[in-house]
Amino acid sequence: MGATRRTAPYPLGVRLIADGAEVAVYSETAERVFVCVFDDGKETRTELDDRTGHVFHGFVPGMRPGTRYGLRVAGPWDPAAGLRFNEAKVLLDPYATATTGSYEWGQALFSHDLSDVFQRDDTDGAGSAVLGVVTDPRSFDWGDDRPPRTPLAETVVYEMHVKGFTKTMPGVPDELRGTYAGLAHPAAIDYLRELGVTAVELLPVHRFVHDSHLLDKGLTNYWGYNTLAFLAPHPDYAAAADPLEQVDEFRAMVAALHRAGIEVILDVVYNHTAEGNERGPTLSLKGIDNPSYYRLVDDDAAHYYDTTGTGNSLNVGHPAALALIMDSLRYWVTEMHVDGFRFDLATTLTRQAGDADVHSAFLTLIHQDPTLAPVKMIAEPWDLAGYQVGGFPADWSEWNGRFRDDVRDFWRGEAGMLGTFAQRVLGSPDVYEASRRSPLSSVNFVTAHDGFTLADLTSYEHKHNEANGEGGADGESDNRSANYGVEGPSDDPAVVEVRTRQRKNFLATVLLSAGVPMVLGGDERGRTQRGNNNAYCQDNEISWFDWEHGDGELQAFTRQLIALRLAEPALRPDWYRYATDSGSPRTVDIRRADARRFTEHDWHEPAHRAAVFVLGHTGFDTFAFLVNAAENGVEFALPRPRRKAWQLELSSDAGLTGGIGRRLTLAPRSMALLRSPR
Repeated sequence: MGATRRTAPYPLGVRLIADGAEVAVYSETAERVFVCVFDDGKETRTELDDRTGHVFHGFVPGMRPGTRYGLRVAGPWDPAAGLRFNEAKVLLDPYATATTGSYEWGQALFSHDLSDVFQRDDTDGAGSAVLGVVTDPRSFDWGDDRPPRTPLAETVVYEMHVKGFTKTMPGVPDELRGTYAGLAHPAAIDYLRELGVTAVELLPVHRFVHDSHLLDKGLTNYWGYNTLAFLAPHPDYAAAADPLEQVDEFRAMVAALHRAGIEVILDVVYNHTAEGNERGPTLSLKGIDNPSYYRLVDDDAAHYYDTTGTGNSLNVGHPAALALIMDSLRYWVTEMHVDGFRFDLATTLTRQAGDADVHSAFLTLIHQDPTLAPVKMIAEPWDLAGYQVGGFPADWSEWNGRFRDDVRDFWRGEAGMLGTFAQRVLGSPDVYEASRRSPLSSVNFVTAHDGFTLADLTSYEHKHNEANGEGGADGESDNRSANYGVEGPSDDPAVVEVRTRQRKNFLATVLLSAGVPMVLGGDERGRTQRGNNNAYCQDNEISWFDWEHGDGELQAFTRQLIALRLAEPALRPDWYRYATDSGSPRTVDIRRADARRFTEHDWHEPAHRAAVFVLGHTGFDTFAFLVNAAENGVEFALPRPRRKAWQLELSSDAGLTGGIGRRLTLAPRSMALLRSPR
């Protein structure tokens, strides 16, 4: 009798060795686990008959790069106890690093059906399923690729969709448009370099699936917030058909962006998966170890705890779920060379037992992990159960929702907002300073994928989501937007003029405030979604960039702002500008329009909607940022320049040109940036 081949319980997933692979799957509650290899219309099952702790593991002969496989997991069907095993279903390995196939939504996917899981005949033997594909991490030559490691103080983030950015982009070959290869094309990279951004933040690129209710309406989950596989790139964004080539295409995209000095930040969705609630499909984790991977209701394990609005929440209080998240993060850093992560509904990930916890295991694990220490960590600091802006650790940055809301309110003319607006320009010290967090904790934005674009923020007072087919019930209703007299497009010169000024005001505020600025892709060109503020299901011209039409003047204005920010330390402080208790020189001075200092009463005066921020940095030029949110022009008495006379750098007031004296009248709803050379 030959000796039994011994295998290891770690790492989870597939590890290639001679003549095959070791496969390891975690499940506390399963009885048997089978690896199913699909080849030429045949399924070959191998049981993982070794077990260490809660890990089933074993050797599967013949596995190699390109092998398609799935899992069948046997165990009890007892929803009341949280157990949803069904050996008839082929499940996706949660550690798969490439995928192939798709689902034909049907009853057998949604219910406990012990008949064959597949609804339709399929010659490859896998039927309606997404399978894992074995990859070889040594297949790609990274050459001398090095992460840019751009300091946060010098970072300008550009939020974008891989497909939407290049789907109609001139200069990108038709076969590459809307793909990873399209984003890596010189035409795309040249645009980003000329704009000046230092990082792209990509909407979800983990393998996701489309919701059946959207497919029924002829729509898709365009944004991708419906994750199925945390370690595999979404194949529909690849120009290559072969799954192995798709993985390498993603890597080539990252390498190309790095050569241009641009970082890659991934918007990641670890808070929930595509499996939904108790009525959702069993695709992977639900059929492998439902109670370990998902938070179940304490006194009714047939149902799911949900703070995401999607039907389920990952069970981040359990080591298996935490390990999956951490292994995924490390994989994307080490094997795919990404530079950071933006965590969707990050507050859910801090809920071990219900309440958000800054000392949660999730945050603690990330804090101590040396692989993740150098990369950027950005939280969306809220979920359906709580708003946590300012509540994350010091080494995290956060999408600052208060910046978005307060800046919108200030520029559209809400009374009494000047003091709050000043806090946002200074880096939100009212949010972060008490916990000794710097302005770099704040990711400053006015628009993002979720909501109006900048053009629509200044053109619509109401959402227009009819194309989503939900009767207008979807999307935010409180948009803090304004149309300035006409709902939607207008050729009225007065309306066009004020909208143009407001767009420049918003961009200037984002790019001149302390913190980390984020620009929504296309805002610099006046991209519109026709008033749709929830275009998550619109994989069409509503969401794609319109490269045929665009506001060239606004684009040039944005480019100038970014260049100024990156060139001038006074415009991008990495700590609060008024740290007088530390003995540092005063580098910010805020004055009223008449050049007097503000009193406490002034900040709360509803009529005050204008101010001057004098921003300095030792050894560099000084700048004056003038803002006027009033509906009338305001005359400013300029503060005495610290060195040479003030010069006009840029302005949203088209009538403001020429030399600058001691007084300056700024048009209604406009800004100006002045420079005093050293």
